[in-house]
Amino acid sequence: MAGAPSIKRALIEKSNTTVVVVTSVATFIVIFSLVAIWSLFGQFTYQQRVISADQAALDQLKTDIQSTQSLEAAYRAFTSTPTNAIGGDPNGNGPQDGSNAKIVLDALPSKYDYPALVTSLENILTGQSIQIQSITGTDAVAQAGDQTSSMPTPQAMPFQVVVTGDYVSIQKVVQAFEHSIRPFQVMTLELAGDQSQLTLTINAQTYWQPAKNLDISSEVLQ
Repeated sequence: MAGAPSIKRALIEKSNTTVVVVTSVATFIVIFSLVAIWSLFGQFTYQQRVISADQAALDQLKTDIQSTQSLEAAYRAFTSTPTNAIGGDPNGNGPQDGSNAKIVLDALPSKYDYPALVTSLENILTGQSIQIQSITGTDAVAQAGDQTSSMPTPQAMPFQVVVTGDYVSIQKVVQAFEHSIRPFQVMTLELAGDQSQLTLTINAQTYWQPAKNLDISSEVLQ
C-alpha cells in the first residue's frame, strides 16, 4: 500500500497539469479571438469611412456634372445672341464687334499684359483726329509672375496718355474712353491751351484679374 500515495500524487499532478494546459489554451483562444475581433472591427469601421467618403465624392461629382451642363447651356446662350452686349455684330471686326465672350475677356483680361494695354489705348485714340504725344506706364513684370489665384481680385494697371487736338477732338477722346469695352478709372484729367489746340493729359488706370485656379486636393483616410 506504500505506493498508493505516490499514485494519487501523480494523478493529482497530472490533473493539475491538464487544468493548466486547458486554461492556457482557453486563455490563448480568448485573447486571439479578442485581437481578431478588434482587428476586424477596425477594418470594418475603416471600410465604412471609405464607403462614406466614396459616396460623398460621387454625390459631389453628380452635382458638378449638373452644374457643368447648366454652365455650358448658359455660356452657349450668352455667346449666341444676334447682337453682342454692346450692340455690335458678334461676327464683325469693328471696335464694337465680337462675341460676348471676347468682350468679357477684353474688358477684364485674365493675364497681365502691358504691351496689349498700350495697343488697346492706341486703338481707342486712333481715328479721333488727335495726335498721340505719349502713352506711358509701368510694365510691372513682377505682376506677371503668378497669374492664377484661388480667390482672384481685380488688379490695377495705371497709365498716362497725352494727346493734342482741337476742342471737338478732345471731347471725342473722352467719349471714346467712356464707351470703351475695357473699364477705365480716370484719376486726373488736365487740359492746357486754347480751343484750336488743346493738350489733354489723362492719368488713369484699368484692370486685369488673374484666372481662378481649381484647388483639387486628395485626402488619405486613416
